[in-house]
Amino acid sequence: MGRSVLLVAIVASVLFVFAGFASAQDDLARGTVIAPPSSQGLMGIRTPLYIYIPEGGVNPDIPAGETPASIACIYGLVKKTKGCPKAGTLIPSGGKGAIAVVEYGSTSTMKADAATFSTQWGLPAPNITEICATGGTCPRNDGTGWDVETALDVEWAHAMAPNAKIYVAEFSNDPLTDGAETQGATAVVAAGGGEVSNSWGYLGGEFSQELQLDSYFVQNGVVFFASAGDSGATPQYPSVSPNVVSAGGTWIQRNGQGLYTKEICWAGSGGGPSAYEPIPSYQNVIKSIVGKVRGTPDIAADASPGSGVAVYNKTSCGGWCTVGGTSVASPMLAGITNFAGGFASSTNVELTKIYGEYGNATQYKKLFHDIVGGNNGYPSVKGWDYCTGVGTPKSPKGE
Repeated sequence: MGRSVLLVAIVASVLFVFAGFASAQDDLARGTVIAPPSSQGLMGIRTPLYIYIPEGGVNPDIPAGETPASIACIYGLVKKTKGCPKAGTLIPSGGKGAIAVVEYGSTSTMKADAATFSTQWGLPAPNITEICATGGTCPRNDGTGWDVETALDVEWAHAMAPNAKIYVAEFSNDPLTDGAETQGATAVVAAGGGEVSNSWGYLGGEFSQELQLDSYFVQNGVVFFASAGDSGATPQYPSVSPNVVSAGGTWIQRNGQGLYTKEICWAGSGGGPSAYEPIPSYQNVIKSIVGKVRGTPDIAADASPGSGVAVYNKTSCGGWCTVGGTSVASPMLAGITNFAGGFASSTNVELTKIYGEYGNATQYKKLFHDIVGGNNGYPSVKGWDYCTGVGTPKSPKGE
């Protein structure tokens, strides 16, 4: 497989406050976005984590950003409240089986951080199990930025599906060849089925050998998700695999009173036509757009640093930080899918269902927000597009 899997990049755009990080750009009216040292690479893998410092600075003792209640309101996991305020109190009460998140290394405070997050928002205590794919204990990722990634993935998968078990499948060198992907999926199956979320991607976007790796994302009883990327109109592997639900990103818009008004395409959201993957049959409904190749993303959720989510991480953030990027969208959508119940037997079955609903005008209007506005290099238009896919969840259980 050559350099294919060994050169991967965490495509999550994670934002947190840490002095000395390099400057980054985003669609923010005020504040600064910076990147942690992990963006420079680690053992052939890098994670472009970005941290948002609002005007006036950040207090790590006070949570800021979108909350489990506000996101659950926007995406229909709880009864709608006017404007879906961040200070809302209604949280999801569903979830079953398990969700596995695939991470580099182990965070020393991860379980304590998740417990603090859950207590803050009135969520039940999380049921978390760590799996080091190479046996023993995987390397500590404290203070590298990868710890923020882990906190984000664990906390937001749990926030959307509080009753699902959470497995943290950790790798030391490579998420696929180390066995983290496979072992995480196996654990999910043993727990009754569910999802696996990946917030990493190949450094170069795509590569000619990627089709040889697609089989890593096939496990009966599991639906795989992956972040679409944070470099705009560029498809990323494994998000572009036909065996993965590609998670694109939106920017939640709020008015002067802080009330939700709509979502638009996040400029950083990855997406586009694959250079190597042929069109899967479930995308025939959008063949007039994608032609003969796989198109990404499939579906989207909040990702912009301008509407980042609250995350608790002690080892790098020193407490609360605000996180954005399609790294948010992947575990969030995995959790929303878990919350909806009725697990699909595979990613292919799940995507066949999603595109079937897209092709039915009545079902599409009922189940999805069609995102129109903004662009990532491709405009976000009516219907499916290369920034937000079919759109964002509106009523996951079809209610």
